[in-house]
Amino acid sequence: MATEWIGSIVSINCGETLGVYQGRVSSVDHLNQTISLTQPFHNGVKCLVPEVTFRARDIMELKILEIPGLLSSRNSVDVQQTDSSISGTGYPGGINQNGTGKMVKKPITSTTAPLNIPRKNDIRNQDVTSSPQQCSKSYVDRQMESLLQSKGFRRRHNSWSSSSRHPNQATPKKSGLKNGQIKTKDDECFGDDIDEILDTDFDFEGNLALFDKAAVFEEIETYERRSGTRSRGTPNEKPSRYRHDENILESEPIVYRRIVVPQQTSKEYCTDAGLVVPSISYELHKKLLAVAEKHGLTVERRLEMTGVCASQMALTLLGGPNRLNPKNIHQRPTVAMLCGPHEKGAQGIGCGRHLANHDVHVILFIPNFVKMLESVTNELNLFNRTQGQQVSTVKDLPDSPVDLVINCLDCHENAFVRDQPWYKAAVEWTSRNRAPVLSIDPPMNELEQGIDAKWSLELGLPLPLGERAGRVYLCDIGIPQKVFQEVGINYHSPFGCKFVIPLHST
Repeated sequence: MATEWIGSIVSINCGETLGVYQGRVSSVDHLNQTISLTQPFHNGVKCLVPEVTFRARDIMELKILEIPGLLSSRNSVDVQQTDSSISGTGYPGGINQNGTGKMVKKPITSTTAPLNIPRKNDIRNQDVTSSPQQCSKSYVDRQMESLLQSKGFRRRHNSWSSSSRHPNQATPKKSGLKNGQIKTKDDECFGDDIDEILDTDFDFEGNLALFDKAAVFEEIETYERRSGTRSRGTPNEKPSRYRHDENILESEPIVYRRIVVPQQTSKEYCTDAGLVVPSISYELHKKLLAVAEKHGLTVERRLEMTGVCASQMALTLLGGPNRLNPKNIHQRPTVAMLCGPHEKGAQGIGCGRHLANHDVHVILFIPNFVKMLESVTNELNLFNRTQGQQVSTVKDLPDSPVDLVINCLDCHENAFVRDQPWYKAAVEWTSRNRAPVLSIDPPMNELEQGIDAKWSLELGLPLPLGERAGRVYLCDIGIPQKVFQEVGINYHSPFGCKFVIPLHST
């Protein structure tokens, strides 16, 4: 039936006047003796019209280039030759094989006799040779020949031997056909010439072996040395690995001991960057603060800087932004401040004021005295303007564990404070509460420390602390460099971009 040939790709030769057309069969009309092609090509050029209809008397030669479903069977069965002809006016057509399809000839004399087209089953495994009357091969002809002939297929090294297959059989390219249809690009641009595909793959390894990479790099390096340009390195040279924030420009050697004290002590610390921070004696530390106060760094300024640095460290220990945010308003951290009636206690009161300003529940313990230092009184007046709570007895401290205890009970000059009842009661309460302890400027002698600390914060330069001080941190209280030089200390700031840095024992 005529409908069986709809969808086949054919080539129609209409003589020298009309030329050669190729396209896909869209309809066959036995009554009117016409055949229509869609997506037609005329002499290898795509037509401007979507469909062309031919009358039987205008057709001199008809070639079947592709039958739907036929290409898949060609790779699995042997090609068989059968005789078939198309009758026009009683003239038989010649049959040959060239691997492209069925060719039918008819005389030039026009006729109105019906054109009988054989069924698919009659020509399924037949090949037809091209007619000498064909002027030129079109884009579709060349595309189909590249797919069906042995030159049109890539042979891989890891595939089975070609000797076990038919000479015309090969593994087709994946990009050749898609769902039984030709995958076309811009036919007008790429339809003229297509280079033949090579039978063998390109030998990348063999060609790469011809390139002597070491010799080429050596030649480049020699040229750069003579011309004075900077070398890019050789293949065997291992490049240095840098961090994203590391300076790769050549600079002076790094000096890690940038702080030199007049008297070496038995203990030294180092920062995270490797800078050496020596410890100093309490006498030198006291002299340093006195000279700084003479130049304008008063006690009030020093207390304020200490309070800010200590509160920043305490906020970090409490959890920082993960704990102190509006979503956790129901979990306000609680801090117990244990302060004595001396200058060290004033530092703790200032720290408690800053913590209370950051929405931390602060409970300040300081014993009642008739007369206290002016710095302590001033700090208490400021603290009482916050939401913090001040207590004078240990009984008023919470029985439940708190988040942090800040210890400012000890004093460097007055060791008799440890004998006071309120001091012993505060030490006992701390041991029962089992909360982590942060000590601000603790004494150097371990015998003078009544409470074991987990962290200790030192001011300016550290003292040689013992094991009971825990991890040592250093804060910048704003002492100028020339003040250090005045007391005989060659000083260069180890803080970098921070005001509080951790110290590690060497």
